[in-house]
Amino acid sequence: MCARVSTSDRFRARGKGGFALGNFTIAELSEHVGRELGVSDWVTIEQSRIDDFADCTGDHQWIHVDVERAKSESPFRSPIAHGYLMLAMVAPLSMEIGILPKDSSAGLNYGIDKVRFLAPVPAGARVRLRVVIIGVEPREGGQAIMKTQNTLEIEGSQKPALIAETLALLMPAKGTAKL
Repeated sequence: MCARVSTSDRFRARGKGGFALGNFTIAELSEHVGRELGVSDWVTIEQSRIDDFADCTGDHQWIHVDVERAKSESPFRSPIAHGYLMLAMVAPLSMEIGILPKDSSAGLNYGIDKVRFLAPVPAGARVRLRVVIIGVEPREGGQAIMKTQNTLEIEGSQKPALIAETLALLMPAKGTAKL
């Protein structure tokens, strides 16, 4: 069972240089292109989370799950998290930041334009997400596609674990103004 990342308040402002989109509407998004939306809290990537991910995906490569072998044979001298586990952390940490506008009923994963895995995340390391809105494409019916740059930082590291440009399809709540 994977550890939970708290997403109980999707509109919570992080107070770390960004702002929560919960204070804005879908129609106002384009005014904020280039702005940092916020930074999540630090999350520890425990070996148990890595093992759970390996069980879920079937990726039991020793560099992730064999602690003793990784300590002696890995160039990182410890097990490292799967790159796709770190990519999977983007969605819940984004929700923690509060990336959905106040008049949206849902934000659906629409795709990923670009992902680069830049540094390994050792078991036990802490990561956090920094999100910047980099584009908005209005759609019919008041919908919009929001493009964000997501940087997953590793505590104490000069390099981030990854940088991903993701797309979210924003669905307006019933009765809200159209774009």
